[in-house]
Amino acid sequence: MEIKCHKVASGCANGPALVTRDAISFLGNVDARTGIVVDPGHELFGQCIAGKVLIFPGGKGSTVGSYVIYQLKKRDLAPVAMINIRSEPIVAVGAIISGIPLVDRVAEEILQIKSGTLVEVDADQELIRIFGED
Repeated sequence: MEIKCHKVASGCANGPALVTRDAISFLGNVDARTGIVVDPGHELFGQCIAGKVLIFPGGKGSTVGSYVIYQLKKRDLAPVAMINIRSEPIVAVGAIISGIPLVDRVAEEILQIKSGTLVEVDADQELIRIFGED
């Protein structure tokens, strides 16, 4: 299946999806030293975002979150790509400075993808490819 999207940060990457309906604050929800979601109130609590296509509605919180995304990338603990319903500046800047493909302007149905499903984000072609889902 292919889904049209809007490029926020260039690149192409694929990996297993990690999906949440919760917004993410990279400063507070994610441990920059491990890539693990540490907020017990978050749907992804205890899960690692490293190497995943992280699918979430959008970001929230402090502008320091952009730098946390950059720290995760430098430590090889970042998502390989990110998909938002509507991206905002914190996540956008973090993705751009870290070289992580980021797309948005997709329907909320994207949040129904099962975690673990193989997803490719081709931001330059403004396409999301989902493999193995009907």
